[in-house]
Amino acid sequence: MLRKMSFLLSALVLALVAATAAAQDDTFELTILHTNDSHSHHEPNSDGDGGIARQATVMNQIRGEVDNLLLLSAGDRFTGTLFHQQYRGADQIQIMNLLGYDALVIGNHEFDDGEELLEAFVQGVEFPVLSANVDYSAFPGIDEVIEPFTTVEVAGEQIGVIGLTTEDSTVTSNPNDAIIFDADYAGIANAAAAELAEAGVNKIVLLTHIGISFDLDLLPQLEGIDVVLGGHSHTLLANRYADAAREYPVVAESATGEPIIYAQVGSNNVYLGRMDLEFDADGLLTDFDGDAILLSRYITPDAEVQALVEELAGPIEALRAEPIGAEAAFVLDGDRTVCRLEECHLGNIITDALIAETGADIAIQNGGGIRADIDAGEITLGEVLTVLPFGNLVSTLDLTGADIVASLENGVSRITVTDGVISRSGANGRFPQVSNLRYSFDPTQEPGSRIVSVEVLNDMGAFEPIDPEAVYSVATNDFMRAGGDGYELFETNAMNAYDFGRPLDQVVAEFMALFSPVSPEIEGRITIVNAELEAR
Repeated sequence: MLRKMSFLLSALVLALVAATAAAQDDTFELTILHTNDSHSHHEPNSDGDGGIARQATVMNQIRGEVDNLLLLSAGDRFTGTLFHQQYRGADQIQIMNLLGYDALVIGNHEFDDGEELLEAFVQGVEFPVLSANVDYSAFPGIDEVIEPFTTVEVAGEQIGVIGLTTEDSTVTSNPNDAIIFDADYAGIANAAAAELAEAGVNKIVLLTHIGISFDLDLLPQLEGIDVVLGGHSHTLLANRYADAAREYPVVAESATGEPIIYAQVGSNNVYLGRMDLEFDADGLLTDFDGDAILLSRYITPDAEVQALVEELAGPIEALRAEPIGAEAAFVLDGDRTVCRLEECHLGNIITDALIAETGADIAIQNGGGIRADIDAGEITLGEVLTVLPFGNLVSTLDLTGADIVASLENGVSRITVTDGVISRSGANGRFPQVSNLRYSFDPTQEPGSRIVSVEVLNDMGAFEPIDPEAVYSVATNDFMRAGGDGYELFETNAMNAYDFGRPLDQVVAEFMALFSPVSPEIEGRITIVNAELEAR
């Protein structure tokens, strides 16, 4: 009897082991590596971190550790550095093919250079290019390549990948009017997921280039989608880095009550996202882990990819020496002891260029973002980049008149006065250069009470006092829009903000080329009351 019970128990144990093994065999593990908003930043940033050669090193290590892997991009490979100005996407074809991307969703900046260059890019890459909510049928060379979704086979499993592109591309880039964008993100994504499910695909990733606020609204509306990887808002989700906006990943519940997770990893090839997933036999997400990985300066760059970057970088120095098609009629003042304390030539040019680019009511540029003079004569791209070296993007927002005045108060708050004389050595980078606006300030008053008057250019071409309750559109740079230099209201009180316009240096160079010879006047945009400036 005991032997029979022992046999039965042994059989039961063996059965449980077999069942467990079968259950384990039914699970599928997948690692997704993802990037977004790379903006042609192939080289490390000014801190020495980032760059595609370090990305390759990290990816190669992970590829050696896991069996099943996808590499995905959430868009905006174009626009942002001289690499793009030199190669117009041809660099991205070489780089993305070499790195082994599995899919890309089109971002708004992929439309910056027109349909001919977009077609060359999508025809040149060796992986699927996606965009489910955009109709490209007017351009057959693009339409035949870009698909709403794709499937990628990994270890015998079919992984569905869907793409969504921001419908505000019509405002933030330059697509042809014949390209039609649909803002029904949830409906389109769910329809694509249903089509994939009907084909037997039960593990689905949604690649979006619509921004985190839209993504987070989208998550609870989605059906049959397991993972959303986003871009467009340049948002860093991470668990180990203090500058992260949120945890990695965001966990939510889909419209059908299943888990759905979301991530995005900043911009400019500084971070690589890693997401480790486990699915059951029915394609249900049962476990996940991951984080953003800093591509630290201490990581040895991959030799093959580094060689490609160096080859591509060769003509860049020559590009810096190229004339922009403009001449300066005289030395254009951009010195820190001027632009951080008073109206200056380059302050006027930069803010006027912001108005021309955006059509905003007013423009404000921090004086600390202007770093050098431009000599009289032919202006080169290198000179423009020396003036504007930070790679800032054009940003727009709406603010009340009261918030604009308060922001100007911040801008003049650090000026120091002794016996009625402003010391140039105490200049501060937050000082505001302006266009379509003029203001006066009294630096002898306490900070916060120094602005004496503010006037805004009206539709009739005349200046009138700013209305504290009215809402004005403001053009600036993305550093200030994020609250930089103490412009906190640009972040906290902004309405209808958009941070991802074209590079400011490119906008200014094109503006100067239109108005050559460049000869800005000092027009009285900024007036000092009850004090005078120390001699230079």
